[in-house]
Amino acid sequence: MRWRVRLGYPVGIAFWLLASPTARSLIHGAVLAALGLMIRAYAAGYLVKYRQLATTGPYAHTRNPLYFGSALLAAGFAVAGHSWPAAALIILYFAAVYYAVMRNEESDLRARYGSVFDLYASQVPLFLPRIWRVKTSAAANSPEPRPKFTWAQYRRNREYQALIGTILGFAVVWIRIDAPAWVAILWRHR
Repeated sequence: MRWRVRLGYPVGIAFWLLASPTARSLIHGAVLAALGLMIRAYAAGYLVKYRQLATTGPYAHTRNPLYFGSALLAAGFAVAGHSWPAAALIILYFAAVYYAVMRNEESDLRARYGSVFDLYASQVPLFLPRIWRVKTSAAANSPEPRPKFTWAQYRRNREYQALIGTILGFAVVWIRIDAPAWVAILWRHR
């Protein structure tokens, strides 16, 4: 799935070229992106990759809280860009790439956890979270202790990289607010 990152670079450049952000759109987009970051952080603090099926915390509401948080991040950038073509590009990229990623990961989890995953998947939605928590039979039947949120797990999952990337991404979009002014300044001083 490394191709999703490689494909993301040209999409990001095209988004930047199509964007026409304003201070207001940047603020509104940043608020939405911050919500996405909080959801991702919350999910990462529960996720013990390759050792245990996550079914507690945000995983009791959606099987993919990390990707739901990423969708909010993408929506935040779409709002910040203040351009329908730029927003459409981000939405199409996210929908196409992350749907395939979620289905691929589901196959891996099904192979790894078998009927426990099938039971969990039958009780918890794939993407859009339920507001109320459903106590899954999969969690109750798991022989391992139920994980709780820890900052150590957040760090092990390197989720801080999403925070850094988002800050840098919004800085680049902010530069676009005055892009014609930047070009004029650079042009004068050549």
